[in-house]
Amino acid sequence: QVQLVESGGGLVQTGGSLRLSCAASGPTFSRDSMLWFRQAPGKDHEFLSAIRWNNGNTYYAESVKGRFTISRDNAKNTLYLQMNSLKPEETAVYYCAADRDYCLGFGCYVRSRMDYWGQGTQVTVSS
Repeated sequence: QVQLVESGGGLVQTGGSLRLSCAASGPTFSRDSMLWFRQAPGKDHEFLSAIRWNNGNTYYAESVKGRFTISRDNAKNTLYLQMNSLKPEETAVYYCAADRDYCLGFGCYVRSRMDYWGQGTQVTVSS
């Protein structure tokens, strides 16, 4: 059973930073890409960033480009999201997800394509 476990969420002031982690475990966990989404209260899941696991290519939503950085540690089987200059409207539950299959383009970064999800970690940005 593949498991994705997020950590690193918490309370931060406007303009502050947090680093989220997503540890993957389980037998023969095969994935093409890993991604970060968030879901604010009453809203749909919002794509934030993706990384191709084999070559490290990264992709960002316009809303976070230049402020968030996605990375991975292959040896630790862990995904990261460094978040800087956080805003109150970014208060949400942050999720990591994995897509087993190759798909190119932002149309691929949708909830329905994901094969695995973490349980989420709460990020609260105070004003």
